[in-house]
Amino acid sequence: MREDLTKDLLPGAGEKIDPVEMARRDQRKHLPKKFYTEAAAQPGDGGFVLALDGKPARTPGRSLLATPSCDLMDAIAAEWDAQEDFINPSMMPITRIVNSSLDGVAREMEAVAAEVVKYSGSDLLVYRAGDPEGLVAEQAAAWDPVLAWAREELGTRFVLAQGVMFVAQPEHVAPAIAKAVQETAGGSPLRLGALNVITTLTGSALLALAVAHGRLTAAEAWAAAHVDEDFQMRVWGEDYEAAQRRARRWTEMQAACKVLALA
Repeated sequence: MREDLTKDLLPGAGEKIDPVEMARRDQRKHLPKKFYTEAAAQPGDGGFVLALDGKPARTPGRSLLATPSCDLMDAIAAEWDAQEDFINPSMMPITRIVNSSLDGVAREMEAVAAEVVKYSGSDLLVYRAGDPEGLVAEQAAAWDPVLAWAREELGTRFVLAQGVMFVAQPEHVAPAIAKAVQETAGGSPLRLGALNVITTLTGSALLALAVAHGRLTAAEAWAAAHVDEDFQMRVWGEDYEAAQRRARRWTEMQAACKVLALA
């Protein structure tokens, strides 16, 4: 087959194949092209809106992309400014959380709050290992201070369980967590949306509330949520795909904590 015909049928023939670049090309086929030059926070509607070349932007649900905080909108604008030839939502975690909060959470505040409260019935921090001793000690060191904080600040005492068998929590637990969630959200779909994301990522309403109240940093809560995983990783070694998934989830965690802090 002639070389020129090979190039016609198989563009790039004769070149070294880069699977990473091929994946990027395939991804770009499905991404919208960048259509603006500048993204910036702009005053509007009692808060701040995202302006793309001076024009207000909207969420996928056609809500105005607006926040009460200039700092939060600056963070959103920075994500949009960082886009290059294509707009890649996977690289815009703060924008995604704000979009879903404005389009979804705002319309279902009670239901979303109930989702967070539901975690308290089987919170990660309640279910403890019986062995090995090292894991038992690490769980206690990371989780007991949070339970003590919940007891003192939220007025709720959890019953601990060993293993995976379900244990019912006292009747006062759900109302106390519901009150804490309501006070933390303060009627803001942005704060409630971020709290829900943190709860889902960590498997713990207590860790999410501890971050919201400044009891834990994002990194401390993330480490507490992965005590078991980190212990197993030290014993059996790191799984590459699991590590990649965790890195992506950590990015989401950081974004959610930032929305919670700035909203």
